[in-house]
Amino acid sequence: MTKEIFPLLQTKRLRLRQLTLEDAQDVFAYFSRDEVTAYYDLESFTEVKQAEHFIRSMQSRYEKQEGFRWGITLREAPERVVGTIGFHNWHKEHSRIEIGYELAPEYWRQGLMTEAMKVVVDYGFHLLQVHRIEAFIDPDNEGSRRLLLKSGFTQEGHLRDYFYEKGQFVDAVIFGYLRKEHSVDQ
Repeated sequence: MTKEIFPLLQTKRLRLRQLTLEDAQDVFAYFSRDEVTAYYDLESFTEVKQAEHFIRSMQSRYEKQEGFRWGITLREAPERVVGTIGFHNWHKEHSRIEIGYELAPEYWRQGLMTEAMKVVVDYGFHLLQVHRIEAFIDPDNEGSRRLLLKSGFTQEGHLRDYFYEKGQFVDAVIFGYLRKEHSVDQ
């Protein structure tokens, strides 16, 4: 089997590319901020080596064909990662995959994640040929709720004590998006 080239995705303002260990400082810079990890299933980073571990984990998922995680960069500054977006929990037998994302706070509310979401969802439905993309968010995460609804996802339910994170059980809201609901013109 030949090694595949990681897919490069582009939008008007963004370039989504594979994460490398050279991105560790950028990833650490925003994952060390409590406002970024508030609704995330991990504690804020305290050392760059945690970012390196995160990147290695994403690279391993890709190599095992278990998921994709793109580094989000601005087209005019493709060397600086300002967030990530990608797929994990790929259940090939059920043709479904979960999407996750985060963005450095200084880039919030500029429509960048909406732009990234569109091209990644297109990739999932048209190139990976998944039937369903789903997302789980904290019920209090209004930013993610707005992003998912704006991106075509449907809120499907509230799951009580669904995840165990940071030493406690937490609720989750599940969103789903089916390929038959998707249009590339959105």
